[in-house]
Amino acid sequence: MKTLCKYKRMISAFFRRHHIGSHLMSFAVHAASAVTVLVLGFLVAYIVVRGVPNLKPSLFALQYTSDNQSMLPAIINTCTMTVVSLLLAVPFGVGAAIDLTEYAKRGSRLTKLVQMTTQTLSGIPSIVYGLFGMLMFNNALQLGYSMLSGALTLAIMILPLIMRTTQEALSAVPDMYREGSFGLGAGKLRTVFSVVLPSAMPGILSGVILAIGRIVGETAALMYTSGTVAKVAGLMDSGTTLALHMYKQASEGLYLNEAYATSVVLLALVLLINLLSAKAAKLMVKGRG
Repeated sequence: MKTLCKYKRMISAFFRRHHIGSHLMSFAVHAASAVTVLVLGFLVAYIVVRGVPNLKPSLFALQYTSDNQSMLPAIINTCTMTVVSLLLAVPFGVGAAIDLTEYAKRGSRLTKLVQMTTQTLSGIPSIVYGLFGMLMFNNALQLGYSMLSGALTLAIMILPLIMRTTQEALSAVPDMYREGSFGLGAGKLRTVFSVVLPSAMPGILSGVILAIGRIVGETAALMYTSGTVAKVAGLMDSGTTLALHMYKQASEGLYLNEAYATSVVLLALVLLINLLSAKAAKLMVKGRG
């Protein structure tokens, strides 16, 4: 028994002396980062290699036909769907987060109930939102298959995401900012909108970027609400988005090359939106400085 304890002490001293645990942890972290970069790099490279050679002018024709498989109507519809969904979701999501963080009593039952509800809604599959949107907006409100039905469904779907990210951004603002504003004579409302909200804007924009990514890549919810008509659609018309257009091409099995080309454009669109949003966040921070 004494010999076993002696060996244990020797091994522990060896590990402490050579910091083997720290080295192993550092190696594991770097290995995980390398694997993540390699997987993402392979995915992007595969899409680019398979999709770029299939890009051609006919894919960007304003009028869709079964011959040209144009994606331009789907691109326009995707932008419309994104803008309308954000206009519907962001004011309610940010407003609810401000109320829960700045006005509601912390730790109250109502606050906990709302937070638990938003967390539950975040985990619901998108196809369930699609079924709800079809029953509520398409049938009950008689909007039919339309861009508005799809935008309302997506707004409900991204609302918990915007609320949670906004709450985290507002909670990260130091209390000394609020106390300093109150000490200078500002009221609660002015403190929130002039001090707290601008300081939390980069975090709020991060949530909006995540919401945009979910809108652009959504298919299941839109199949039941906005429809799959390949044309430039108004708010009350049925229209397909870029991700749904790509899904149709791939599922039919006749236009795989065009589906790869569509995936390249979809990837480029998401990257462009992320870059513009990050640039806007930097400009806001610089403007405050």
